[in-house]
Amino acid sequence: MNSNKAVFYISLVLSLLFISTGIFMPKHMEAFSTYSLEFIYNNLGWFILGSVFIFFAFCMYLGISKFGSIRLGDDTDRPEYRTATWIGMLFSASIGISLVFWGVAEPVSYYVDPPFGSSSSEESAKLAMQYVFLHWGVSAWACYALVGVSLAYFQFRKKLPSSLRSVFYPLLGNKIYRAPGKIIDVFVVLSIVIGISTSLGFGTLQINSGVNFLWDFPVNVYTQSIIIVCITAIFIIATISGLKGAMKHLSNLNMILAFALIGFVLILGPTQVIFKSFFQGIGDYAQNFIGMSFRTEPYGDGSWIASWTLFYFGWWIAWAPLVGSFVARISKGRTIKEFMIGAVFIPSLGSFFWFAVMGTSAIHLIQNAGKTALAQSVSTDVTFALFNFFDYFPLSIFLSVLAMVLVLIFFITSANSAVFVLGMVSENGNPNPSSLTKIVWGIVIAAITIVLVITGGLSGLQSALVVTSIPLSILMLVMCRSTYKGLQQDTVIISHQETNETRSQTANVKEDLPRKMKKSKKA
Repeated sequence: MNSNKAVFYISLVLSLLFISTGIFMPKHMEAFSTYSLEFIYNNLGWFILGSVFIFFAFCMYLGISKFGSIRLGDDTDRPEYRTATWIGMLFSASIGISLVFWGVAEPVSYYVDPPFGSSSSEESAKLAMQYVFLHWGVSAWACYALVGVSLAYFQFRKKLPSSLRSVFYPLLGNKIYRAPGKIIDVFVVLSIVIGISTSLGFGTLQINSGVNFLWDFPVNVYTQSIIIVCITAIFIIATISGLKGAMKHLSNLNMILAFALIGFVLILGPTQVIFKSFFQGIGDYAQNFIGMSFRTEPYGDGSWIASWTLFYFGWWIAWAPLVGSFVARISKGRTIKEFMIGAVFIPSLGSFFWFAVMGTSAIHLIQNAGKTALAQSVSTDVTFALFNFFDYFPLSIFLSVLAMVLVLIFFITSANSAVFVLGMVSENGNPNPSSLTKIVWGIVIAAITIVLVITGGLSGLQSALVVTSIPLSILMLVMCRSTYKGLQQDTVIISHQETNETRSQTANVKEDLPRKMKKSKKA
């Protein structure tokens, strides 16, 4: 086997074998995933919570320490993308489609079934926003930022391949080019395939629900397969055009549509209540951040924590290789401090405002307007939650169509970024992978998503996604150590250079001083 193609072929075969198991033995795969998930929740939940907090603390340390001034690239490099475009690409490639999917469903779910206290009350409404902010805040984005800053540093400053194995160079040395490095890459590819297939599967279900709600299209596997095929054709064309073409324009369009949707709901909804909820939620989140981040319920059954907090934190870890790799690719030229502000705090505030607008409006309808049917629809089928929510607004058809277009574009940009990263890793860190490799991965992801929709295996794969978070957590903890070691070596080099420059300048001053004195005497 060609060693240059080893990662591609091995990961492709393993992906197909994994999916074949889901096709021919779906009950066995689901049973294994469910058992693994329960084992992790019952025995290793503390490890997931602790790891995510370490990732956040490490990212903050890098941003405010002496390392913050180090540029992700040469000292003369500057950012390739404007900050607004860069942030738009962060959302488009990561959790944009999930924000649309859960914007109404998750806050309402917490309102009806809170982590503690009475349900459907003022207290549960406050807790709903507080825990939504926990699940979509700095903890989530820190997982992405850790991988992103580490890879960008070694890729652009140390000139190593655009692959996650490069991050471990301070610990492995040239072994990253041999078996240990290839094993890391194969594992990364598998986690990306699992993650993107699950996300696109949920996106397909929501698009199908939307066209059913709007135009009475049937909700079945045939409609869903057609949706996947059509969107696959679009994002393959988009990915061939390259990052600076399709992704830039689609990300900018995403931001415009997202602002338009939020603007309509903000104006037509309970505006004052939304702003109050936004600021109240941030305050409650900041005040209780440590307690919520480590809440394990050791004396209770912990079912709520397992179903929501541990699931989300596991999901963010599992998505970190994909999103982090893409974020690294678009972050060349930024300092580490700029990167942390832009990749952790700004997206977190954007997510908070999205949930404040959508979630607060939905809870207001249920609690103050008596629209309890909305809560029932969320409990029945979360894929219809957003469209049922819009049904209570003026211009409901317009809002639903706008949301459908937004989901569609997020679908395309997420898949586009996934195949781009898969192409980079498959070609040994090539920052500009070939169109053929990206097309192959695009077709594979589409085929996997169709199989999952047809076999109903999304829930099993969703569990498998969280299962991958344990080995990935270990990998990312080692990544912290390796990145710190690399940065430390860099600061030593910079310190030596500054010392030599100072000595050189001092020597020049000493040489010039006698000449100036002679000129002064002559004068």
